[in-house]
Amino acid sequence: MDWIILLPPIVAIVLALWTKEVFLSLFAGLWLGTTILAGGNPILGLRGLADEMVAVFTDAGNTRIILFSLLVGGLMALVQASGGVAGFIRWAQRRGWGTTRRGAEVLAWVVGMLIFIESSITCLVVGAVSRPFFDRLRLPREKLAFYCDTTSAPVCMSIPLNGWGAYVLGLLAAQGITAGAVSLLATSLLFNFYALFAIAFTLVLALTGWSFGPMRRAEERAAATGALLREGAIPMIAEEVVELKPVPGSREQARDLLIPLAVMIGMIFFGLYVTGEGDPMRGSGSTSVLWAVGAATGVAMVLYALPLGRPPLLSLRASMGLVIKGSSGMVGVVLLVVLAFALGQVSRALEMGPYVVGLVGAHTPSWWLPGLVFLVGCFVSFTLGSSWTAFAILMPIALPLAEGLGVPQPLMLGAVLSGGVFGDHASPLSDTSIISSMAAASDHVDHINTQLPYALLVAGLAFIAFVVAGVVL
Repeated sequence: MDWIILLPPIVAIVLALWTKEVFLSLFAGLWLGTTILAGGNPILGLRGLADEMVAVFTDAGNTRIILFSLLVGGLMALVQASGGVAGFIRWAQRRGWGTTRRGAEVLAWVVGMLIFIESSITCLVVGAVSRPFFDRLRLPREKLAFYCDTTSAPVCMSIPLNGWGAYVLGLLAAQGITAGAVSLLATSLLFNFYALFAIAFTLVLALTGWSFGPMRRAEERAAATGALLREGAIPMIAEEVVELKPVPGSREQARDLLIPLAVMIGMIFFGLYVTGEGDPMRGSGSTSVLWAVGAATGVAMVLYALPLGRPPLLSLRASMGLVIKGSSGMVGVVLLVVLAFALGQVSRALEMGPYVVGLVGAHTPSWWLPGLVFLVGCFVSFTLGSSWTAFAILMPIALPLAEGLGVPQPLMLGAVLSGGVFGDHASPLSDTSIISSMAAASDHVDHINTQLPYALLVAGLAFIAFVVAGVVL
């Protein structure tokens, strides 16, 4: 009956995709997990459920992500009300940006490729810059959420000059690999097939307009009816925040959006430098994103209150009211993040990851091993909603196996990274997927439903590449 420990995240994910009731589905999976931990007693399981949700806030990193999510809503409300979003649209269209479907999608891809410092900020910036163009061109919110998600974890792990790279180097050091760790990581990026294929696949979609499955139906709905969301959809940010009109007297200037965004991006570098004590690659991502969105919000409030060649746009009091209104529109996101984090805690307490890894066995043919490690990594990261947890579970097993069986270590490390990135990209429990839905103002289940066929196609191609590489190398 050991397999029963796999049920909580699987039940939550299947129920969410089937019923489209993501909150109740996560609650059910969490309750099942705490009931198992309580020896099968559902009453004690309910008590454990409450304890796990409270325990989410005992982790400083979790709490920073939750505060970040709230502040993002306030920042969105401010830049909407200032007219900065409308001004940016006009400014960009005068330069020929985002005037066509292809232009808008390529713009989203390019912005995602440029902002590789932290995955949450990538999602936010891609959504903030691209959503007005997607809305005007009748491109569905699900499509924008896909771009936000695909250019976050895959790009951050492909250009690891950030916390992702530092984390992997730390895990390698824990395995006794220090002298050649940077070289090993750099070489493994050539075998990070899932991330590389996902980035290339997304660019092909942007250039060709090709689509299939639920995403195609979403695009046809938006083109035919103008409905950016499915009927009955619940966007991850309240529509009254997304649809805020500029305040009277606004000149709708692009700088009112671009200056806060520039401050936010710059603050990420500063935060990583300070928290890393001079080494940005070892800085705290969660601390840096919280500092970044807080600084951007503060700068926006001051910017709109000053008479910079115009009457002040918003008093500090009015700005604070907008920040509170925008933050209140993020309650759904916060609840979803808390439930997802709590379910991840329960899955780790059940030792689900090591159990799955233990099923692999030590007698697997060496040529098959990279592909198998990739599949296990996909399953673990998808069900836990965390690539970093999958890295930590798989690396101590995969790298010694590679050395013992003569499999190139860069190839095996690439398989571990690819498997982890898949879950961070595709899982409904992943914080980057949740933030992507938020940044695009999309229904979270619709985002996962439309994205999953694309992610599975890319994962299939990556699996074939790992099998071929295992045979050839």
